[in-house]
Amino acid sequence: MDAVAKCKSGHLGLPLGAAEIGSALFSHLLEFNPSDPKWINRDRFVLSAGHGSMFLYSWLHLSGFPVSIEDIEAFRVLNSHTPGHPEYGDTPGVECTTGPLGQGIGNSVGMALASKRAEAMFNTDKHKVFNNHIVTLCGDGCLQEGVANEAIALAGLWGLDNWILIYDSNDVTLDAVAHKTQSGDVVKRFESYGFETHVVDGHDIDAFTRAFQKAKSNKDNRPKIIICKTIIGKGIPEVERTHNAHGEAGVPYVETARKNLGLPEERFFVSDEIKTFFKQRKEERVAAYNEWKVLFEDWQRENPELAKLLKNGVAHKASIDLMKDIPAFAEDKKIATREAGGVALNALAKKDPLIISGSADLHGSTKNYIKEGGEFNKDNHNAQNVLFGIREHAMGAIVNGIGYYGLFRASGATFLVFSDYMRPSIRLAALAKLPIFHIFTHDSVAVGEDGPTHEPVETVSSLRLIPGLDVIRPADPEETAGAFAAAYTHTEGPTALILTRQAVPMLNEASVQDRREGVQKGGYIIRKEKGELGLIIMATGSELQLALKAADEIGDQVRVVSMPCFERFERQTSEYKASILSKSCRNRIAIEAGTTGLWYKYVGLDGRVVGIDRFGLSAPGAIVLNELGINTDSIMKAYQEISSQETVKA
Repeated sequence: MDAVAKCKSGHLGLPLGAAEIGSALFSHLLEFNPSDPKWINRDRFVLSAGHGSMFLYSWLHLSGFPVSIEDIEAFRVLNSHTPGHPEYGDTPGVECTTGPLGQGIGNSVGMALASKRAEAMFNTDKHKVFNNHIVTLCGDGCLQEGVANEAIALAGLWGLDNWILIYDSNDVTLDAVAHKTQSGDVVKRFESYGFETHVVDGHDIDAFTRAFQKAKSNKDNRPKIIICKTIIGKGIPEVERTHNAHGEAGVPYVETARKNLGLPEERFFVSDEIKTFFKQRKEERVAAYNEWKVLFEDWQRENPELAKLLKNGVAHKASIDLMKDIPAFAEDKKIATREAGGVALNALAKKDPLIISGSADLHGSTKNYIKEGGEFNKDNHNAQNVLFGIREHAMGAIVNGIGYYGLFRASGATFLVFSDYMRPSIRLAALAKLPIFHIFTHDSVAVGEDGPTHEPVETVSSLRLIPGLDVIRPADPEETAGAFAAAYTHTEGPTALILTRQAVPMLNEASVQDRREGVQKGGYIIRKEKGELGLIIMATGSELQLALKAADEIGDQVRVVSMPCFERFERQTSEYKASILSKSCRNRIAIEAGTTGLWYKYVGLDGRVVGIDRFGLSAPGAIVLNELGINTDSIMKAYQEISSQETVKA
């Protein structure tokens, strides 16, 4: 109450309504070490209902995490460690960035999947180094979101009995009482998905504790849900049980509530009794942690190879030999970059068993199935392939959850046009700097007969607009190998790999090494001009071959630049960038089978962009490309315009 009242912003309803739940969890039921917030075998608590962030910050402070009372007082203040919604990396003890409702549920399923795989990969008969649980607190808003429903269905299918979902069921949403926007039997719904269900009074600590302990002890291939009937805003009669408790509407009544609850006048008060209690609990938790460390050290001695693999995973160590770890393709190979991607991914997965690859019911099209990697299900947790079904929303959030778990390198795959379903998850991955990647195939209007509903034109540019996301669109199989290596070794944020459905030729004008290394830098010269530089043609993906053909027609003064990743290119030194896009040459053309706007950063006001600023057509892919001007004729026309412009200037 004090934090929300001080900044006059935030949410009082959940922290007050779920206070008893928090008391039980953080005083007794969760296993963690506040002195080592990243302990690999900790229980992970996820506040999916992130608007109730002060609930989490308060309990982290009381439990002894490095969240000070000054941090609590700085709730929602610029540059504080207690932002409006929990943000991964900002506050010790915050396991994931939960803003958009439902994402935390999907993240939790990903964490539970990762935990199950960790058990299967690293535990031995003698040493159970992994036995942690994922515990999630959600509200009505989370459960109404589609992403949550998709993820819940998968949790039941996969038998994730290490996941406990706590539903703060207070019968109130932001606008009104809940029955105005929802109906149905929650218990029957979750039972139909294969969950163990419990219904308790959320204000009865003993009843909640019994349900939680039973849920945690049952290893029966069923995820658990504890439905807690609570009073939103409990303790402030003026707003409790109403939708007004969702915001800061209770602030004017905080002083009255303080008296009603028997609290002292001192703001941000914690009694000595409570401080002593949690200090003792911290000591007990550290002692339990130290017991685990003895077990872990014994496991390390007896399992050195597993220990090395685990250490590398936790450290996000992802080194690669560009020329050896992914075999070179034949010089005359002509395949789609999606197929080349499958080859590259399998080579990486053979090198690193911590790679996990999933697809939204499209492995046959996205080509990212790991051979001999097995399929994750309730009977096989030590697998590298995940079948998400037609659930792009959940795939994005679950892959993020695997990333948050901090051990495995996860990816998901679907058609590029369906990345829009995943956009909230991709955005959050970029915000949280998660080392995950996605494989998006069928990358342009060359999809053809499926028509404009399946032909992305604006999608690549829209992904490039997300800060912190590397978007890589390789031009041939060797660039594709470089792109997968770049995604695998990029541990400071997510990567989107944009791949073709149609076959593309090998572009042997540059060596295999130059192409692979060029992708790491985001842009490179694939053909250098002979003599004085008069024109730069830039391209990505399948259009790079057109740029090279046009250069053949124009002459020796043309430099052709491959630009597979704007973001990587921008991270290079100014000297390197100037060496590729010479400032002395303002005659520039870019070609890409998509919207043109972002390219003007590189072609300038004097340049031209050949692209598609409309939706596609239904016809064979080659016909659609030609009809929409993605051909050498359009490049030649742009060159003629530039030449005429030069004549006028002269």
